[in-house]
Amino acid sequence: MSSDFESYEQDFGTTTAEITNKIGRIPKLSGEEKTQLILNVDKQLEEVRELMEQMDLEVREIPIQSRAMYNSRLKSYKQELEKLEKDFKRSRIAYSDEVRHELLGDDGGSSENQLIKLREERAHLLDNTERLERSSRRLEAGYQIAVETEQVGQEILSNLHTDREKIQKARERLRETDANLGKSSRILTGMLRRIIQNRVLVFMLGAIILLTIILAIYFNLRGH
Repeated sequence: MSSDFESYEQDFGTTTAEITNKIGRIPKLSGEEKTQLILNVDKQLEEVRELMEQMDLEVREIPIQSRAMYNSRLKSYKQELEKLEKDFKRSRIAYSDEVRHELLGDDGGSSENQLIKLREERAHLLDNTERLERSSRRLEAGYQIAVETEQVGQEILSNLHTDREKIQKARERLRETDANLGKSSRILTGMLRRIIQNRVLVFMLGAIILLTIILAIYFNLRGH
């Protein structure tokens, strides 16, 4: 389990190093090239967030006695990610001296205020964009939870339906068993009644035969 965590650590280190390098290049660019680099960094930051989630899951699976050390390392990585996100935010509205000169031209004094105003507007726009992105992620997470809850509910309903069918079948088998037991009881009662009747008949026949023998002996002795 710790080997997976260390593998994620290596990916984290490699990716954050690339992001740091690209963040340093963003203020030096402008136009389409800057936009593409910003999109690339944003994508890599999302990959880092996913790595953090994977590391968090791995830490939860680590035995408690070893978990504190990994929690400490994970905390430092989270802090590093927060710093990268802040640096990335600043780099998106920052300009190097060369780009500033290109944007302002020779009239740097009067245009400096325009650049500051533009920077503030960009910062405000980025803040709004980040809020929208966070809200979107929360909505997606909520939707995912709702979908998973619905799936769990459907599984529970399906299980309840299956259990209900099993109970109904069990009840039907019990009714059949009760009916069979009733039939068996009636058959046994009839057999017992016939056995008793047969025994009474046998005793009566035996008594009649015995009486006949006694009478025959008696009359035979009397004739002599």
